[in-house]
Amino acid sequence: MFADTTKIMKKVFASILLIIASYCSYGQSNYKVAIVAFYNCENFYDTTDNPMVNDDEFTPKGAHNYNSEIYWNKVGKLATVISQIGTDENPKNADGPAILGVAEIENDTVLNDLIHHPLLKKRGYKFVHYDSKDARGVDVALIYNPKYFTVEDSKALFVKLPSGSKGDGRYYTRDVLWVKGKLDGETIHVYVNHWPSRLGGEERSAPARAAAAMVSKMHSDSIAKVDGEQKVVIMGDLNDDPISPSLTKVLNAKAKISEVKPGGLYNPWVDMYKKGIGTLAYQDAWGLFDQSIISYKWLDKTQSGFFFYRQVIFNREFMTENTGRYKGYPMRTWDGNTYRGGYSDHFPTYLIMLKRVE
Repeated sequence: MFADTTKIMKKVFASILLIIASYCSYGQSNYKVAIVAFYNCENFYDTTDNPMVNDDEFTPKGAHNYNSEIYWNKVGKLATVISQIGTDENPKNADGPAILGVAEIENDTVLNDLIHHPLLKKRGYKFVHYDSKDARGVDVALIYNPKYFTVEDSKALFVKLPSGSKGDGRYYTRDVLWVKGKLDGETIHVYVNHWPSRLGGEERSAPARAAAAMVSKMHSDSIAKVDGEQKVVIMGDLNDDPISPSLTKVLNAKAKISEVKPGGLYNPWVDMYKKGIGTLAYQDAWGLFDQSIISYKWLDKTQSGFFFYRQVIFNREFMTENTGRYKGYPMRTWDGNTYRGGYSDHFPTYLIMLKRVE
């Protein structure tokens, strides 16, 4: 059954790419293309022990026997994927994502090494990152191409976990990263998320993800009250699927564009998820945790600014397991404590935004 689902996913993905390529090639002279992406980098640690966090297993003396050779291989694998994200949609300059949210990164050291890898260095990427109090020492960050995006403001938004979900203040999760900037001169607000995991059970841990979802919702609503409705992207590894209550009730994100009202949010991933297509796999079932939710102002295709065109899961064959018990899954970096040598246990996702050029 899982193999059949994988085949269906690949066929759908190929069809989507064909449609996108035809549209964008046809309109290259009439449209600008902006790629807004997200990637969970799966345990992207450096090799240095940080006594302030629980990163011992990702050190040379730790359970993973993590060393410089493995680390630099990991950097290269991530750079390979990022260098190809979105380039089919913008073949004239092949600059890839204008904006790339990332999760499970330890610090600015790994981010610097990543953006200066030979496959990415020529793009001139910069990043926004704040250290959080997450017990594992992993954070979120926003990598951006200053050619297309200019940062104006940013802040780490603290996520207070509800009593009983993880210990009433004795346990911390990742902050939400808010970045305000100009995308080709147009103001947008990006929220990069990595919501609490399902450890202990989906239902038991759900209040923690609801709390994290509310952070982005309340912050974006507060901005709208002062400055009017904004173009917002809430992206990340949400550890929930598009039909989970954190998305449908807390964010109140709608599955159909026709149902989105001014001030509302649209989730473009629902139909894909219902077809059995996802970004990570567990026990031969697909989940679609890696999502980007967008506000109402992205949806008008007649506007002069950028508008939403299509969503894509980037799942090339080289990123997929082709043998063994995980056949069809994303090719992960680790199988327990064994170095698998893959890319990530998540496929990245991205949105294609188009803008008419006179």
